[in-house]
Amino acid sequence: MPAAAQAVPSDLPQLASRDRETSKHDYGRVVIVGGAPGMAGAPALAGTAAVKSGAGLVEVLVPDVVATITAGFDPCLMTRGLPSGPDGTFAAAAGPLLEERLAAATVVAIGPGMGRSAAVAALVAALWRDLPQLAVFDADALWAIAQMAPAERAHHAGSRVLTPHTGEMLRLLGPDAPSSQSSDRAWLEAKAREMAAAIDAIVVLKGPGTLVTNGPRLAHNETGNPGMATGGTGDVLTGVIAALLAQGLPAFDAARLGTWIHGRAGDIAAAEIGEISMTARDLLERLPTAFRTR
Repeated sequence: MPAAAQAVPSDLPQLASRDRETSKHDYGRVVIVGGAPGMAGAPALAGTAAVKSGAGLVEVLVPDVVATITAGFDPCLMTRGLPSGPDGTFAAAAGPLLEERLAAATVVAIGPGMGRSAAVAALVAALWRDLPQLAVFDADALWAIAQMAPAERAHHAGSRVLTPHTGEMLRLLGPDAPSSQSSDRAWLEAKAREMAAAIDAIVVLKGPGTLVTNGPRLAHNETGNPGMATGGTGDVLTGVIAALLAQGLPAFDAARLGTWIHGRAGDIAAAEIGEISMTARDLLERLPTAFRTR
């Protein structure tokens, strides 16, 4: 069966139909936190994916040194620059401003292109602990969470979704996790389920047959292909899941539908242009078709 013609699972979560008398405020405000010099496009990819996945409003918060670049990717995004440090990543002074801007968010997505520094690690740890909203943590935010003591990760004010690939999962497991286990998918999935249960979060372990789990509950994704193994596709997934959360889907359902739609867009792209030349932008362009055919 061609990849783009895969059957839709009968139990796949679905978004509710939209009422005629609604406005953008009925579909949630997603705020993306990320960006750094050389990675200004990552939060823009996540933000555009959130727009194309139905979020009513999307704001992108980035270090001030890259704000103009990020703003140039998509006019549908609201972009705001916050204080940056000498390396161009968020400075500690961004913390109070982040708190102020995030107060109006329905859902927050943290990490795309965020960079790695002591200030970033401290900001992410504070957001993990104190942010009351639903939040998706990806990319460099996962690096920051890996710096936290395992016991700290169980304490957070709102629902959390983590989207690690294999390397990020191993980092989250700590220095004692053998790198030789990176090819043992069954072992990684067992560890993902253990971690999800221990920290009361949804873990989306990316890869072939992406696993979505909260510990006791799990689902494997059926869509996707090797052409999606390219920079930026994970940022797109983050934006899709954040938008589904903003529209009211429960966290597990949003993660499951988001991974399916993301993979479906990749399969449509593979059917049209092949796997070799696929980019994250190709996924963005095919999200509307993926949603229409779900």
